[in-house]
Amino acid sequence: MSHVPNDKPFTLAGRTYQSRLLVGTGKYKDLEETRLAIEASGAEIVTVAVRRTNIGQNPDEPNLLDVISPERYTILPNTAGCYDAVEAVRTCRLARELLDGHKLVKLEVLADQKTLFPNVIETLKAAEVLVKDGFDVMVYTSDDPIIARELAAMGCIAVMPLAGLIGTGLGICNPYNLRIILEEATVPVLVDAGVGTASDATIAMELGCEAVLMNSAIAHAQHPILMGEAMKHAIIAGRMAYLAGRMPKKLYASASSPLDGLIK
Repeated sequence: MSHVPNDKPFTLAGRTYQSRLLVGTGKYKDLEETRLAIEASGAEIVTVAVRRTNIGQNPDEPNLLDVISPERYTILPNTAGCYDAVEAVRTCRLARELLDGHKLVKLEVLADQKTLFPNVIETLKAAEVLVKDGFDVMVYTSDDPIIARELAAMGCIAVMPLAGLIGTGLGICNPYNLRIILEEATVPVLVDAGVGTASDATIAMELGCEAVLMNSAIAHAQHPILMGEAMKHAIIAGRMAYLAGRMPKKLYASASSPLDGLIK
């Protein structure tokens, strides 16, 4: 993305990234497909569910870090599967131990298994503890602009409102709330959850999001490696269109060619 004119770098916790696509590691058929799909996506930040994935806590099992090397990727531990603040904080501290003091985490505290909607009350509690404990907290939240504002004010380094429910592929269900969040943003805003295909990712970027995080959209595609590459291009196209500034929408047609000097 460095070739895009007038663009500002995508920076998290003092580190700059070329790719604005963040990807998950779950739901693939095996570790080799995981590796190939992530390579095809061009992502530099890879999120890992610490409670569901072995990153060293189970020495006798295959280790995800053998195929997703921390030397090549920024590993973003997440608290998927946590339903209260205490669990989430404990999971982040475990990840910090397993990853040699790693401070960048993705906080998500879920409300229930049916919707996987964020429990905002518990999220706020956990965020406060983690920020005070020195973590760089990227936080999954609802598309409520007031909560997004509170989380940023609390010291979270990025807010990540859902576009649609996790794993549904419904796309951006409420672009209007996202626009309000983006207008007020004091930290990077990333769409997290709900993306189903390349056009969804492009729309998120056209709205002005700094980046997009996804997992199911790639892992559940019929051809995950191909979809990973499609998402790489979708993110770039959306960012370029956002910077270019789209034409205004009009009710009636206007000629593409000038009318002056027509041959009579």
